[in-house]
Amino acid sequence: MATFIIEGGHQLKGSIQPQGAKNEALQILCAVLLTPETVTIHNIPDIIDVNKLISLLEKLGVKIHKIGSGSYTFKADEVNMKYLESPEFKEDGKGLRGSIMIVGPLLARFGKGYIPKPGGDKIGRRRLDTHFEGFINLGAKFRYNREDHFYGVEADRLKGAYMLLDEASVTGTANIVMAAVLAEGTTTIYNAACEPYLQQLCKMLNRMGAKISGVGSNMLRIEGVDSLGGTDHKMLPDMIEIGSWIGLAAMTKSELTIKNVSWDDLGQIPDVFRKLGITIERKGEDIYIPAHKEGYEIQSYIDGSILTVADAPWPGFTPDLLSIVLVIATQARGAVLVHQKMFESRLFFVDKLIDMGAKIILCDPHRATVIGHDFKSSLKATTMTSPDIRAGVSLLIAALSAKGSSTIHNIEQIDRGYERIDERLRAIGAKITRVN
Repeated sequence: MATFIIEGGHQLKGSIQPQGAKNEALQILCAVLLTPETVTIHNIPDIIDVNKLISLLEKLGVKIHKIGSGSYTFKADEVNMKYLESPEFKEDGKGLRGSIMIVGPLLARFGKGYIPKPGGDKIGRRRLDTHFEGFINLGAKFRYNREDHFYGVEADRLKGAYMLLDEASVTGTANIVMAAVLAEGTTTIYNAACEPYLQQLCKMLNRMGAKISGVGSNMLRIEGVDSLGGTDHKMLPDMIEIGSWIGLAAMTKSELTIKNVSWDDLGQIPDVFRKLGITIERKGEDIYIPAHKEGYEIQSYIDGSILTVADAPWPGFTPDLLSIVLVIATQARGAVLVHQKMFESRLFFVDKLIDMGAKIILCDPHRATVIGHDFKSSLKATTMTSPDIRAGVSLLIAALSAKGSSTIHNIEQIDRGYERIDERLRAIGAKITRVN
């Protein structure tokens, strides 16, 4: 287990380049299974979760070559389907939640797909019903072995269907789309997720020969084709990392430039941070954040009531940034209610912030009220353990703002989603050391 030692209370300065998007990578990498031809992907983040998926694809028989920093070629012309029934796969597959998205492509191309109950962040219930109900709608037979928590779907040939998803699940929509592109006939998916990473997947599939319309809306129409070809694809920058760096700049009163953020794909993110009082300037495709020497003030609603920041499916505010919002609010002028609707265990890290001196009332598993210090009282350095990716980064930001030396254990959780985070933070002046 590795640990970060952080000396906080220092201003940072400079520019930082966001990594490729983790959540896009998990979808795009699974899509290479849909074709025997070469697919080239650029801007792949070098993080634990993505590297686990690349390793899983390699064990499935995909030929993978690294051609540059963050750039790989994938050729799935000799997929080893026997690996799916091996004890090794049952162990490998359950260590990564993104592994669920290999099922749709394998089902579409080879007539069967299996997966052990996947892992991931312990942030509450994250059911898989949407995925499998979609496959069943396309004509697949579903089976589940309760003894070893092993899921399977099989079909001779999938057939297009109309379906109304019970939730706008991003990974569920991605999985069903990847299955439907090779199905016979037309598939219509209503209440589909429409966030930018899913749009990226659909655009990539269309370049491979798929016929998907309605991209960017909550109704997708997919005309099945017989086969797909190869393509080149470049992934978007990670919007969650961009939001993390905005929070870091505000909490440490630092002047930072976040490079090449793809502004048009950020949705509500800049506006939500502006409501928290943070100055965000657009300079081309960069975000410039001046040093907030006088702090920042949370806006109220027009009638004077307390601001609520809540998550929602795209184009709503992403749940992955609510923990960052919560940390930022601890030093703001004013108060905010953070409402985490989608996951019931994601706010449980606030006890660590309270130990650091933050004024937070955890109302219930989904809601927390934060009363800001306005930098009149800095957070106290302490020893913490990272519970998941996003909470881990939030605690890291809190530690960088706190005076004194803080320790964060279990930083493998942070490494799952952030590429070489300590090196990149040191490059802009952070005093952070990794201890193995």
